[in-house]
Amino acid sequence: MRPDPATDAFEAERPRLLRLAYRMLGSVAEAEDVVQNAWLRWREADRASVRIPAAFLSRIVTRLCLDAMKTARARRETYVGTWLPEPLLESVEEEAVDSDDLTLTLMLALERLSPLERAAFLLHDVFGMPLGDVAATLDRDAAAIRQLAVRARRHVQADRPRYPVAPQRGEAIARAFFDASRGGDVAALRAMLAEDAVMRSDGGGKVLAFLNPIHGVDRILRLFSGLARKHGAAPATFLRAVTVDGLPGFASLERGGVLQVTALAVEQDRIVGIYITRNPDKLGHVADLLDLPAAPMPG
Repeated sequence: MRPDPATDAFEAERPRLLRLAYRMLGSVAEAEDVVQNAWLRWREADRASVRIPAAFLSRIVTRLCLDAMKTARARRETYVGTWLPEPLLESVEEEAVDSDDLTLTLMLALERLSPLERAAFLLHDVFGMPLGDVAATLDRDAAAIRQLAVRARRHVQADRPRYPVAPQRGEAIARAFFDASRGGDVAALRAMLAEDAVMRSDGGGKVLAFLNPIHGVDRILRLFSGLARKHGAAPATFLRAVTVDGLPGFASLERGGVLQVTALAVEQDRIVGIYITRNPDKLGHVADLLDLPAAPMPG
């Protein structure tokens, strides 16, 4: 088979483009669609006039994402319950390919930005694109892009992780949390949770989930204690310890065979955030990764 330079150039950039699109949209499936559309445009482009393929492709993907964000934001307004980004999983034993320093908590912080602020921050601060190239990508002058990036940086600064967790320690915390929460072990949970811990659960109206965030260790403990009284030790299976957008966590099968991904934000060895994704629409790629059948709808 003859080599195809156009395909080779695109495939070399695909992992970075997928990560950029995911960081813009918070959806693995939508990121894959955007990158596929970028490939079609790349095939039709006058590639002889493209000086730097990486910059050209970043521009295509960013603009496609900005268009997609208009409809995505409209969907969020009618979303049932708490919205969380689709979990991006990596095995705790693996080094992330083209990894960046964005965690799930920072992804949620990015939701507070305007689309242009988000694009400017990601392209410049996360993916290292020069301001001039960011300006060309977003069709703005460099001074305006600098202001967008500064505003975005100010919004997300407080959400940057201050206490990175070693992978092995993160896995131990994830396993301990799974055991204590499924068994209703309130004493063990209290020892793990920070006083101001927050729990968020995303079911998207498709499966059972808490509609609103639960704030504070006492409320979280009452919830797990009540579940234990009602159902006994929860019939759940710990599938795998994973890194979820930079946070320690795990994939599990819960009551009724519902697939669930849980991420834990940890500071100074205490859990400050619990992020539970149960919406089956967001877990198809996880089921594929774990070689599981599609998650059932009821539950």
